[in-house]
Amino acid sequence: MRLFATFIVLTSLSAVASAQDKPAPVIEFKTVGDRISYGVGLNIGRSLQQQGLEVDLKLLSAGIAASLAGTEPALTSQEIQAAFAEYQAEKTKAGREIVKTFLDDNAKKKGVKQTKSGLQYLVLREGTGEKPTTKSTVSTHYRGKLINGNVFDESYKGVAPTEADRPVSFGVTQVIAGWTEALQLMKVGAKYRLFIPPELAYGERGQSSIPPNSLLIFEIELVSIK
Repeated sequence: MRLFATFIVLTSLSAVASAQDKPAPVIEFKTVGDRISYGVGLNIGRSLQQQGLEVDLKLLSAGIAASLAGTEPALTSQEIQAAFAEYQAEKTKAGREIVKTFLDDNAKKKGVKQTKSGLQYLVLREGTGEKPTTKSTVSTHYRGKLINGNVFDESYKGVAPTEADRPVSFGVTQVIAGWTEALQLMKVGAKYRLFIPPELAYGERGQSSIPPNSLLIFEIELVSIK
């Protein structure tokens, strides 16, 4: 219980400091257990942030206390599962509404085109070479972002392209559906900005740093066809 008690104290102090917009108090670690307690608290907090979960610190603490003490939980496993399912459904609905609003507004912008599948794209630079087919292997440069602007993947080493950057090669059908469709619209040398809805990307499952039901924004340059 010592680890748990230390965790609760530290969490409470952090919450108070944030609420008052003041620096957190200096924390004294007397034992290895104290340091472990702090580390456990940090890991829990970071995990919650990554998942986008907003929790009540008192109820979170109560749940940890019940688990460590072996007491009867206030909620059954079925009730907890139902709560998570309800939360996920609400989050999915909200995410879809955000994506729909973005695409509806984006479609009205100058130069943005939309295909029958729902893929939207903006031609940043037209190419002059050949177009790839589903049997082609292509070489590309790209930068992928979420709606919030966070970059989740790119072929560039810096903010701007440099000679040290190396394009990435792959088969046209070895990527997400939005890419497969867009690549066949492009000529070698072209650079497009793609707005790919979730159903043409990673859908409800997400992928690594890409949350479920995410719209993806790519700038992609078709360097060559092999």
